[in-house]
Amino acid sequence: MSPTGRDDLDEEAELSDAWVVAGGAKRADGTAHGDGAVGTTAAGEKAGTTAAGGRAGTTVGDREAVRPLVAASWRRSARARVSPDGAARVELDEDELADFRDGHPLAAAMPVIRELMGAYATDGEHLLAVCDAAGRMLWVEGHPATLRKARGMNFVAGARWSEAAAGTNAPGTALAVDRPVQVVAAEHFRHPVRAWTCAAAPVHDPRSGRVLGAVDITGGRRLAHPHSLGFVQAVARAAESQLALLGPAPETDRASLAALGRDEASLSLGGRRVRLSRRHSEILVLLAHRPEGIGGDELLTLLYEDESVTPVTLRAELSRLRALLGPDVLRSRPYRLAGGVDADFAAVDRRLASGAVAAAAGEYAGPLLPASLAPGVVRLRERLAGRLRAALVDRGDPGLLADWAYSSWGEDDLEVWRALCAAVPAARLPPVRARLDSLEAELSAGATVLQRPGPHTRR
Repeated sequence: MSPTGRDDLDEEAELSDAWVVAGGAKRADGTAHGDGAVGTTAAGEKAGTTAAGGRAGTTVGDREAVRPLVAASWRRSARARVSPDGAARVELDEDELADFRDGHPLAAAMPVIRELMGAYATDGEHLLAVCDAAGRMLWVEGHPATLRKARGMNFVAGARWSEAAAGTNAPGTALAVDRPVQVVAAEHFRHPVRAWTCAAAPVHDPRSGRVLGAVDITGGRRLAHPHSLGFVQAVARAAESQLALLGPAPETDRASLAALGRDEASLSLGGRRVRLSRRHSEILVLLAHRPEGIGGDELLTLLYEDESVTPVTLRAELSRLRALLGPDVLRSRPYRLAGGVDADFAAVDRRLASGAVAAAAGEYAGPLLPASLAPGVVRLRERLAGRLRAALVDRGDPGLLADWAYSSWGEDDLEVWRALCAAVPAARLPPVRARLDSLEAELSAGATVLQRPGPHTRR
């Protein structure tokens, strides 16, 4: 947030100083912010000389503009109340780490990643790192002296480096924006990380498109070059190709539907990926949930809020969808999908049913078609989110609760913030407590406004 407490930092003038977001914020009484959301920095400190894509890095003295990608990440880090002077937390001990990464899909790609990056990291005194989709470091390898230095900021296997937990950094920000990212020196949000430069790229499941994690190269200023970003992106693509080769051949008669955290679903079918319109996304979500099929009259009520919509409208939508998917995919009487469909929201539901809460949370990419107002989709969305958040609160794991609380859909979830406040260790409690107090104050203020008599209310 800005020194005046505003969240709106869109103006380039306000971001001409590299520390506008990450430094110097004061409360109204003039005292420094105590919850660790923002901090202060020496005026003469400089960022790296080269940023991703060849653009010059931000320098306080020259007052060059901060890259939009970095500025947006700083805002998210500040809203997540990341402490600029803090360190990443280690969440997995040696035994947990071994079990977790042995079963992770990226384990199969590690031989290729090591072959492409191992010698480069060691010879250049860099580190190669691979994290999961939640930003937990699974492998951190490279030059021994650099590994020792990295331990000072907890850049180690088992530590969480998601953007919401560790602020702006290449692997965490690459996961947040789902594209390759380079972060140079003082572009990092946290002070202890500003001696480092890193480049990272997300790695996707070659069939479903789901983000599995990220591959990263971390080191000194010699990495502050556009070639570093291109190199790590090529490694990520090679990892995806290796996973595609090792994985089972996709079933041509079974579709895969991704609808969590997106307004328009993506359908993989017969080796092709189809991006669906919002209405077609709603239809496929409902049909995926009901593989036995849905009659026309019932489907009409599940799709449309407006009761005046006629069956002719629905039939026209289904006709367009059939033309898009192929005549043998969408069947009628009742409407159903031939061959079935593997849906991401159904997978999360199955994980919850089996008690695998951490796995369910890891696969939950956000609310189901969040912009949809279709009554049937709204019920499915609320049911799934409600079950998952209840399981997280019941489990009481601070890492899982933090993932939800610091997400875009959980940042105002009072119940989860209360559970996180009760579960988090004392050393990490102040920023969580501050956010909870803020939410409760907002709730109280809203209730007061609702209860306040209006000008026409009888007293």
